[in-house]
Amino acid sequence: MKFPIPKLTLICSLILVLFLLITPNAFALTQIRLFDISYSECPEAIGKGAVTSGGTTMAANCFIVTGKAENATNKTVYDADVFGRIYDANNNPVMQNRTRIGSIAEVPPGVSDFSMRISVAANQPLPLQLKQFKAAGFSAQVRR
Repeated sequence: MKFPIPKLTLICSLILVLFLLITPNAFALTQIRLFDISYSECPEAIGKGAVTSGGTTMAANCFIVTGKAENATNKTVYDADVFGRIYDANNNPVMQNRTRIGSIAEVPPGVSDFSMRISVAANQPLPLQLKQFKAAGFSAQVRR
């Protein structure tokens, strides 16, 4: 049994394929190497906060994660999502079921510094362990 493809579906598919062929760089993920990762407590002005999960509010500690980002391309990378694993002193995950830690708005070619704020439940013992950090972004802005 043959199923006819509606003309509108065929036309939309062709337009999508042509669009992807014309602008491949906007959709290509660029990998960013992250290294020299460390953290410090937030300054008091921005350090007070709470973590909300499932409607329950818990006291939280604020930290600034810093490091170096290496963009090996010759183009600025935008909207780079940062992924990693953060554990407390007892090897318990700080962010359950979540490896996306934050984002970096722009990563210029070469090596540059980055920082981001994270909140950690106050009942999780220190020191934190920062592992497997990496980032990936786009060669054109995708978020506005």
